[in-house]
Amino acid sequence: MSVVVQKYGGSSLGGVARLNAVAARIALTRQRTERVVVVVSAMGDTTDELIALAHQLDDDPPSREMDMLLSTGETVTAPLLAMALHARGVPAVSLTGMQAGIRTSGAHRSARITDIVPQRVIEQLSTGRVVIVAGFQGATEQLDVTTLGRGGSDTTAVALAVALQAHECEIYTDVAGIHSADPRLVADARPIGLLGYDEMLEMAAAGATVMHPRAVEIGEAYSMPIRVRSAFGDGPGTLIRRHQPMEDRPKVRGIAHETDVAKVTLLGVPDRPGIAAAVFGPLGESHVNVDIIVQNVSHSGHTDLSFTVAESDLNRAQPVLDRIAADVGADGVDADRGIAKVTVVGAGILGTPGVCARIFETLAGELINIRMISTGEIRVTCIIDRDRVADAVRALHRAFELELL
Repeated sequence: MSVVVQKYGGSSLGGVARLNAVAARIALTRQRTERVVVVVSAMGDTTDELIALAHQLDDDPPSREMDMLLSTGETVTAPLLAMALHARGVPAVSLTGMQAGIRTSGAHRSARITDIVPQRVIEQLSTGRVVIVAGFQGATEQLDVTTLGRGGSDTTAVALAVALQAHECEIYTDVAGIHSADPRLVADARPIGLLGYDEMLEMAAAGATVMHPRAVEIGEAYSMPIRVRSAFGDGPGTLIRRHQPMEDRPKVRGIAHETDVAKVTLLGVPDRPGIAAAVFGPLGESHVNVDIIVQNVSHSGHTDLSFTVAESDLNRAQPVLDRIAADVGADGVDADRGIAKVTVVGAGILGTPGVCARIFETLAGELINIRMISTGEIRVTCIIDRDRVADAVRALHRAFELELL
């Protein structure tokens, strides 16, 4: 009989009542199948509270110790859920990431899964127990505890589903699936029934936080279907998989947005070969992710080079940017924090005449100025003023009639 892998997010586990509700759902699953593996996040806001506590003691806490601290959130949730199942007569056992065989790189706070040796999970399943695995964590070959960064529990769940050859990985969250836009901004946003991996990756990268890109990447690499659904209802949710209908679906699938964005401009950069490498190489070495890049037309051998980074990375990136400006002979660095990005996503939209025009006409109709534009095969991203992001998302959602999904 196949293995069922389910993952429950922190909002689904915040308190005794929700733990019991999740246990009841797992018990029903257990009645349908003999082998159930559950991956859990930390309860409620536990991770944020632990981070805040650490920074009260040390402005720059060591990454290794942060991993030891942050991994405790999931390690607490797992045995509590096992107890809730035991109270219902369902045999269960909790395992840490290390005990579940999750091996990782040594990059603390952002480790990558290098291998999963799920022998202990398989042994426990063979005894009839539900296996509760603490998500978000693993261990190096030296047995140092590591955490997987943002969205780490999703990554744990999909990787375990692959290792255990599950039929699909079920991600339970506090929304009914991947929506056509953020339902907090668009009242008539609708859950999308089916998405391709590439569309989900673009939406996640553009700000749709329900699924993390790393988890989707693993699903795509191993053709593991991922179903995102509500922990508080029985709807079908969103199925993320490789194969989709070819032509009988809308080209535009959703509107994503991100407000953790800052625009950086290097002013008066000498226009010569090697400058781009001299700018973006040090940023990469400092683990500062760069998104949209625009180089202006050269005048008198100099140009302005603009790109976006996460605003939350800007303070850390500033010394690196100052050093880069000095090294390449730029006139200076300008940073704009008051911006956001809005992205229209859908397979093949650039091959559909009129999509880009409708995007730009819609934003113009709302008197929204576009600061930067970036396009890909399945998405168009516009950088706009942050205080207009809600207006832009609603207008684009209407323009493409996504409420009819």
